[in-house]
Amino acid sequence: MKTSRHWKFLVATAFAACTITGLAGVPAHAAPDTDALYNSAQRNFTDGNDAAGRADLRTLIGADPNHAEALALQAIWSDYAGDLPALAGALGRLHIVDPAMAQGTDNVLGAVRAAVGTLPNPLPALAGPQTGIVVLGYGLLPDGSLRPELENRLTAAWLQSLVAPGSPIVVTGGNPQNGITEAEAMRNWLVGHGVPQARINVETRASSTVQNALFSTRMLRDAGATSAIVVTSPNHVRRAVADFIVAGTRVVGAMTSLEQLVSHLPPPAKPSQRGIYLDAIRTFELNAAH
Repeated sequence: MKTSRHWKFLVATAFAACTITGLAGVPAHAAPDTDALYNSAQRNFTDGNDAAGRADLRTLIGADPNHAEALALQAIWSDYAGDLPALAGALGRLHIVDPAMAQGTDNVLGAVRAAVGTLPNPLPALAGPQTGIVVLGYGLLPDGSLRPELENRLTAAWLQSLVAPGSPIVVTGGNPQNGITEAEAMRNWLVGHGVPQARINVETRASSTVQNALFSTRMLRDAGATSAIVVTSPNHVRRAVADFIVAGTRVVGAMTSLEQLVSHLPPPAKPSQRGIYLDAIRTFELNAAH
């Protein structure tokens, strides 16, 4: 009798070990690594393999239906792909799981649409002191001097500053050359053209359009501005507008230089909108690896 009980105990122990470790060559079922899937999806989107990225997200969401960032990405890239059922499903779930993330995702989609509909405009607009003028940097020459296109942007900003004399100005751009940043070089140009230095807020850290938008938004708020006119080049203005809206700046104007203006007047075709979506997602800060 004791032997029988001992044998039953050994069998039960062996069965438990089999269940836990997958004895006899059969591995236990492992849940998908959601962090790895999220990172893989991001890499695929960055590399232009949207189908693989969305497939990664479907697998991830299947394993973790409450993964808010994955739902947000699925909604945004489904919008780009024109997959309305997937967009509605991801957004609907996200509104239940994380209403704040859902609101941010709606903002990204609205920002992209606003950006696509933006027309490059070389004419200054009337604006009051609560509307800032933000001039985006452009790479300096190795000696720290301005490239012609940056001078074009500054000329547009200077004209805008004359029409809106009460508006604070933000010049944004890091990437130093010969000991001077883009923003410092832009400030010097504007001051040299009669703009009071006290009007100019200098943002010297940004090294991308995403950072231009994030850092300038904080500076605008500190300057008391609740909206902005963004000044850049026609081939850059739509991406910039999307980033600033996602960052929290209400964009009321988009003034550009004249360089290649006519060729950039038509709204971009869908494939050309990819960069706008990518940048908006980065500004929303969904691109960080897990």
